[in-house]
Amino acid sequence: MQKIIQQLAREIRVGAHQITAAVELLDGGATVPFIARYRKEVTGGLDDIQLRELETRLAYLRELGDRRAAVLKAIDEQGKLTDALRLAIAQTATKQELEDLYLPFKQKRRTKGQMAREFGIEPLADKLFADPTLDPVAEAAAFTKPPEVLDDGKTGADFSTVTAVLDGVRDILSERWAEDAALVQQLREWLWAEGLLRSSKLEGKSETDPEVAKFRDYFDYDEPLARVPSHRALAVFRGRALDILEARLALPVLPEPGKPSMAEGRIAQHLGWSHAGRAADDLIRKCVAWTWRVKLSLSTERDLFARLREDA
Repeated sequence: MQKIIQQLAREIRVGAHQITAAVELLDGGATVPFIARYRKEVTGGLDDIQLRELETRLAYLRELGDRRAAVLKAIDEQGKLTDALRLAIAQTATKQELEDLYLPFKQKRRTKGQMAREFGIEPLADKLFADPTLDPVAEAAAFTKPPEVLDDGKTGADFSTVTAVLDGVRDILSERWAEDAALVQQLREWLWAEGLLRSSKLEGKSETDPEVAKFRDYFDYDEPLARVPSHRALAVFRGRALDILEARLALPVLPEPGKPSMAEGRIAQHLGWSHAGRAADDLIRKCVAWTWRVKLSLSTERDLFARLREDA
């Protein structure tokens, strides 16, 4: 708790003793208006605005602390809690950063990447990414196996063809990269700074409908995400909730047909890879594209829209 007190004192720029006094009053059931009006002598003169910020941040930091403890326990029970990971978790400043670190360790349904790993395809994925001069088709031939037969006699995972094995490589690499906390955070912050909020009228909605017409300003609208005024953000989200508007996160520049998007370029840069015409480069490019289009684009949009709504 002392760590939270010190952090709140830094954020609100008041003394730790003032924060301690206010926290004790809040924990005792006193409301912000009551404390601001009748307990100024106890808190050293904290006003309504400071107290509301304190109350909000106190709740957030306590929730973050509880979640951090739960994440540490869950990873430790898996036997995967290293000293470096423990330190990284301890240093997380937001719930989002914490969840990014926890993502690779979350118990989840059996994914395509997991199935490919279970069938022994991960060494091939590592090999092709480490040395793109290798021929993927020739290398994959050695990894084909008969289809999995389930208990009920039905066919399960099938890696009996080279195409299926290379799809497994794609699934392994894209899942791994999509769980890279540093990459996810980098993409999120880049798109917050440079991405666009774009909205349009849903097909089939009549502009003559009075309810639809209320959102006319947002039928063909885009604006840099970080600069969207609160009233416009709320209007777009309200129109989407009413099934009048479609809202989406747009990249700063649309890619040319058949060319990688800026987001895919960012992923490739983070990985230290570029297409150099080597035998496996086309496959790796597909893995990078899959990472963005299938694994990260929607979750990034969801995270940034939640941030925009919270700010509004």
